[in-house]
Amino acid sequence: MNYTYYIADVFTTKVFNGAQVAVFPMAESLTKEQMTLVARELNLTETVFLTKNTDKENDFQMKIFSPLGEIDVAGHPIIAAAYILASCGRISLDDSAYTQVIFHQNTATVQANVSSTDGQPSFVQYTRTVSPVVDYFTPTEAELASFLGINASYIDNKKYSTRLVSCGTPYLVVPTFYHETIREAKFDFAAWSQSIAPQTAAQEILLVSPKTPAQDSDFAVRLLGPNIGVHEDPPVGSAIPTLAAFLCSFDHMQKGTYTFAVERGDEKVRRSVLNMEMDHRGEDTLTIRVGGQAVKAAEGTLFIPEV
Repeated sequence: MNYTYYIADVFTTKVFNGAQVAVFPMAESLTKEQMTLVARELNLTETVFLTKNTDKENDFQMKIFSPLGEIDVAGHPIIAAAYILASCGRISLDDSAYTQVIFHQNTATVQANVSSTDGQPSFVQYTRTVSPVVDYFTPTEAELASFLGINASYIDNKKYSTRLVSCGTPYLVVPTFYHETIREAKFDFAAWSQSIAPQTAAQEILLVSPKTPAQDSDFAVRLLGPNIGVHEDPPVGSAIPTLAAFLCSFDHMQKGTYTFAVERGDEKVRRSVLNMEMDHRGEDTLTIRVGGQAVKAAEGTLFIPEV
């Protein structure tokens, strides 16, 4: 059977930038096995399959797959799915306000708000409430520098400091003084193995810099780790709650609502800009809103045989 799919470039306004996400807006007849095979065939970081709940308006089941298997919860697919549903007419947009869309992922139900201009989607934002866990047990700066391939003096221990932060998935968050540091870092698996890092349970490192040469961003970030290729610069949507929790864990962050723009990549490596709002109340839970733009990069038909 033939299925129409779209590829959206997410957290960008330019084609060939941002993160690529494939979206199947009408996947009602597909099985999990078929979805697995399709994700492998397309070989993108994330492929999204949507099934409409017929008894509710703008309410969809969302299945997310990477080439390696199913993903329970993710952020980029929300932006991509809402944008594609709106741009291909499967949901009707309200130009006088935002349009609400509900996505039921495996372990979370998320509401996305789609803003529009002249009948076309212009901005998508979703809300998450997380319960962060922050741990101060981290490798020394010398160890960090060894497996990140950077100068230890470039690691920020003045305004910020390295912390282990989990909002469901543990990340080792390493702040740096310079944007160039995160762009030039190279993960060293041997040095990682010889450090205490594996004992922290973190499988990925989130490098953060409050300095970026771009005028439209406040922070630059990059993910590295033992399961990330040396030359890869993967999407960071799943790590945005971790970044928010990391910032809120410092005493100098006064309580209130903050808005930041977060840059991933650069003009040579599919640059993304993610908009992050966080309500810092000093409580056990943290509410964040993640938003961004997207562009439709491709539309195609895939023949999916029965299995």
